[in-house]
Amino acid sequence: MPAVLYGEGIKNASIDVSEKDFDNVYAEAGESSLLSVELDGKKYDVLIHQIAKDPLTGKFLHVDFYKPSTKKKIEAEIPLVFEGESLAVKDLDGILVREVQVLHVKGLAHNLPREIVVDISGLKSFEDRIHVSQLNVPDGIDIMREPEDIVALVVPVAEEKEEQEIPAEEGAEVPSEEAAEGGSETEEPHSTEKDERS
Repeated sequence: MPAVLYGEGIKNASIDVSEKDFDNVYAEAGESSLLSVELDGKKYDVLIHQIAKDPLTGKFLHVDFYKPSTKKKIEAEIPLVFEGESLAVKDLDGILVREVQVLHVKGLAHNLPREIVVDISGLKSFEDRIHVSQLNVPDGIDIMREPEDIVALVVPVAEEKEEQEIPAEEGAEVPSEEAAEGGSETEEPHSTEKDERS
C-alpha cells in the first residue's frame, strides 16, 4: 500500500507498507498513538495523520505518517469509550445519552492516549451527570473543552421521546380549511436525534 512519511526532521518520502501489517497496527493503535516506521535502517516514531479508504470495500488505499515534534504539543481527537453499568439505566429504565463521543485535546505526541475511558457507574439517578472535569486523562494532556461541559447523562424514556418532538411555536397560525384544501405549502417539522445507546 502506498504511503507518505513526513514531519519534523524528515524529508518527505514516498514508501510502501504491508497492507496486512497496517490493518493490524491500525486496529490496535488507532490514530492517536505513536507507531514505529522504519526507513533505510532508521526508525521514526510517527502518528497516522490521514488515511484513504475505498468507499465500497473499506480497503485502505493510502496512508500519511507524520513525525511530530518531541517538544511541541499537538492537537488530536481522542475517542471516548463508555464502560461500566449505570443504575439509572438498569433499575430506572433510563436511556444513556452520550453528549460527547470524541474529545479534542492538546499534548505531546508520546502522551496522547488511544482512547479515554468514561465510567458510567456514577450515573445512579436522572439528576447525575458526568462532566469533562471528571474525565481521567494522562498528565500533560489539555482538554480543549469547558470543565463543566456534560459528557453523559441518563434521561427517562418519556422525556427522551418528548425531546425528539419539536413543539409548535406559540402564536403560530392554524391553517384554515380553505388553505388545507388548497394544498398550501407548509414547512415540514423536523427533529434531531442523539446517540442514546444504553
